[in-house]
Amino acid sequence: MSETFRALMVQKGDKAPIIEFNDLTENDLMEGDVTVAISHSTVNYKDGLALTGAAPVVRQWPLIPGIDFVGTVTKSDNADFAPGDQVVLNGWGVGEAHFGGYAERARVKGDWLVPLPDGITPAHAMAIGTAGYTAMLCVLALEKAGITPDKGDILVTGAAGGVGSVAIALLAKLGYRVVASTGRVSEEAYLKSLGAAEIIDRNELSSPGRPLGKERWAAAVDAVGSHTLANVLSQIKYDGVVAACGLAQGPDLPASVMPFILRGVTLKGVDSVMLPKERRIEAWNRLAKDLDFAKLDAMIVNASLDEVPALGQSIIEGKVRGRVVVTL
Repeated sequence: MSETFRALMVQKGDKAPIIEFNDLTENDLMEGDVTVAISHSTVNYKDGLALTGAAPVVRQWPLIPGIDFVGTVTKSDNADFAPGDQVVLNGWGVGEAHFGGYAERARVKGDWLVPLPDGITPAHAMAIGTAGYTAMLCVLALEKAGITPDKGDILVTGAAGGVGSVAIALLAKLGYRVVASTGRVSEEAYLKSLGAAEIIDRNELSSPGRPLGKERWAAAVDAVGSHTLANVLSQIKYDGVVAACGLAQGPDLPASVMPFILRGVTLKGVDSVMLPKERRIEAWNRLAKDLDFAKLDAMIVNASLDEVPALGQSIIEGKVRGRVVVTL
């Protein structure tokens, strides 16, 4: 008889997904050439959407959600991986169209996996997760656009969330002066402990604004979208850059072309889902080198698989600070 393992599954419901905890075997898993014993996963904003049905991110029913996981290879038909290797997965439609990280086992394509870098523990890998990996991609985008610490302040929106928290820690360690925008003013001490030099209320940016405002920041990392991103663009200094990676306020962009044609501002989209493997490895290696793991520890909320449904609701409501580590 095949060994069973525990999994959180979502079934299609009339108004919201129906969440079940099931015992499965490896025969229940989807196709792939590498099988992984998962040790940890996490809860990202997209996981919250999948668990609550707040947006139609699930494309396969029933599904094991969880867009991130870390674990140890148990079986492999892929030349790049062997049993015993520690691996990380972010994106590639896992947790949306392919069984994901909220289970003790996964079977995936080896091309989707990245070796766990030396110096990053499995728990830290999921404290980073897609949110932290995306934050690193945003920082790399600013660096590659020539934004150095001497250019001026860097704004981080959605600062108390996963992307924001890791972005602040990374930018501060790299020598940038970081301004954190948050709707949770009670988190000022937390954000300053990560390295933010200044806190502003998100209400300064979240309502309709002028097409061109006062130049305030050399660059920004935006996880919010909508009016917030429009206002950020209008207040970026000449030749500045905004790395946009999220849509917590909305997917619309009620902006004008004026920042682009009068100030040479660049809007750089950052995708974490389908990014080529070599760029994923670059980002993970930089995280191993440039992230202050003591600051990462300060972001962590530890959780069990049983707590994931409630955390999915909380992250959609903006009530999760930092990063959740789910121990399988």
